[in-house]
Amino acid sequence: MAHLGLEPLATPNPFRDGAFGLGLFLLLQGLEALFSRVFPRSFRMAEAFHRELGEALVRTGLGPKEALLLSLLSAVAEEVFFRGAVQGLLLRQLGGWGVGVQALLFALLHPAPRSAFAYPLFTGVAGGLLGLSFLFTGSLVPGILAHFLHNARSFAELLSASARQTPRPKPRA
Repeated sequence: MAHLGLEPLATPNPFRDGAFGLGLFLLLQGLEALFSRVFPRSFRMAEAFHRELGEALVRTGLGPKEALLLSLLSAVAEEVFFRGAVQGLLLRQLGGWGVGVQALLFALLHPAPRSAFAYPLFTGVAGGLLGLSFLFTGSLVPGILAHFLHNARSFAELLSASARQTPRPKPRA
């Protein structure tokens, strides 16, 4: 299991992992607020890009249950892959630089239109924070929790915005 990056899931510490996960989620929220102020135009472009993606997902039938499942599956998959496998390998090869290289790869695999450059920049910093959490705790659980909460909040916002924009059928008389 170690070669898959799963050994950090074997002995979680519920208090530590929960506290780190919630703290990391709040840090990601603060980072997002900071990016919206520092890069307002780019941030609005990234939001528009995500809104279009969300509307496409809603058109395919994505609802709250599916959004929660997608949030969980993507959080687990990305944390196991990027922090568990990729960062684990890079740390053995590059030492501490492995966290930064992993974060760069994470950002590069979260593309956005050129005008929305703040999004890959945000994901790079977020990937670094998630990587540091894994480095300090030795567990993927805090990153999975923070990543899941961040994704779930984003999907909830997308679904809410889509519901407000979708015309409601008129009641029959």
